[in-house]
Amino acid sequence: MEKKKKIKPQRPRGFEDLSGNSLNELIQLRDSIQEVYGLYGFESLETGIIEYSDVIGSFLPDQDRPNEGVFSFEDDDKRWVSLRYDLTSGLARYVAENFDSLPKPYRRYQSGWVFRNEKPGPGRYRQFYQIDADTIGSDNALSDAEMCMMFSDAIQNTGIEVRNYVIRLSNRKILDGIIDSLNIEGNSSGSEVNLSIMRSIDKLDRLGLLGVEQLLGEGRKDDSGDYTKGAGLEKSDIKQILSFLESGIESKKLSREACLKNLSGQFGTNVIFNEAIEELNEISEIIDAAGYDENRIIIDPSVVRGLGYYTGPVYEADLTFDMETDQGIEKFGSIGGGGRYDDLIARLKGVRVPSTGISIGVSRLSSALRYLNQSEENSETLSVVVLVMDKEKRSEYYKIASNLRNEGISSECYSGDGGMKAQLRYADKRNARLAIIIGDDEFSSKSATIKDLYIGKEVSDKISDNKEWRSGKDSQQNVPVNDLIKSIKSILSK
Repeated sequence: MEKKKKIKPQRPRGFEDLSGNSLNELIQLRDSIQEVYGLYGFESLETGIIEYSDVIGSFLPDQDRPNEGVFSFEDDDKRWVSLRYDLTSGLARYVAENFDSLPKPYRRYQSGWVFRNEKPGPGRYRQFYQIDADTIGSDNALSDAEMCMMFSDAIQNTGIEVRNYVIRLSNRKILDGIIDSLNIEGNSSGSEVNLSIMRSIDKLDRLGLLGVEQLLGEGRKDDSGDYTKGAGLEKSDIKQILSFLESGIESKKLSREACLKNLSGQFGTNVIFNEAIEELNEISEIIDAAGYDENRIIIDPSVVRGLGYYTGPVYEADLTFDMETDQGIEKFGSIGGGGRYDDLIARLKGVRVPSTGISIGVSRLSSALRYLNQSEENSETLSVVVLVMDKEKRSEYYKIASNLRNEGISSECYSGDGGMKAQLRYADKRNARLAIIIGDDEFSSKSATIKDLYIGKEVSDKISDNKEWRSGKDSQQNVPVNDLIKSIKSILSK
């Protein structure tokens, strides 16, 4: 008989498992961000993780890869479906399906996993947790200004302070106007030439001016040897675009008002460009009135956002503190972004539906908080483990755990078969705060021993006497059974 081959348990590259502290941290971040969205009056929505591939369509962030960056397969109905690349495509489909019944504007937030079929590497995953907020059906500047302010408030609510982050505001039409004035052959809004230029410029923060210059020209080979074909522009056109980007780098150091005046003075000869400046002025006035200064929201003309569906104002949330990397000291960089996308839902609905939204990458934000040492160490997910000292009395031990849960105390009755030492090791691995021990002596005296596992860890290194260690006088106490819940509450409150 042929021996069955043992299957090696391993994850696909680019995916990760989350449990314990890591998972709790993600949940806490999600809740702190969604709390802000709720305060602004947004309601929650949940859509499926799989959409029909033609619904996702051509609105993908990066088509440099042959499979367009999505995980797709053919279902039983011979239709192609894809794991969602972002949360916006599902929202667009939901709005188009339920358009008549939804309030206008429709304001929703959503969180969940999204999937990218991209080349994985150190720190580069193919599964991300995102939190989005969108306003559908509003064409005025208030919606865009609100996105910037809500973005700022959400980041601060996670514990990141002002001056450690900044919201960068720009307008897609600024670059559209500059590129339009160059009369580049084949360039039009949404054309492959236009998208190639935008995707190249969108990599400014990561690749610098030289990298963008290469991508605007013939192309660029990265450190791994992968080659990205360039936009193929003439050198004179590349020079003009780089001149604007250099000006933008300097402009973002100015106040919002001064930045817009500076841009108008240098490039304000194109109709599309001037329209962008007017929109940014209106947004800036609302932000000013609400009290958000340049320490929180700046205008940065170099923000592009590579997604083809952005049509107006765009936003990027950057963390501005320095961090050590393999390449040296670098800024942490972007944790999310968004913008106005007035044409996306029209593909599914047949009419133009003005929309704007933001998206935060929670996994990346979580990494930033750990780097800043601001992520709360809340490893205590379980408060109490009730040890089973007599297997014949399991029901009585379980009753104690049940009574504790009824009082709102997270508790577990040990369900394994180990002895006392094994049970204490288990409670320690679960990061439980307390272990409840009721043996023969305790049953006889109608008492319970409460062992504080946290204090036990702190004092164990200081104890040299075996008798003292066994007594556990610093980490445990004996209390009447009738006072057990009160005593536990008292310990947990400290």
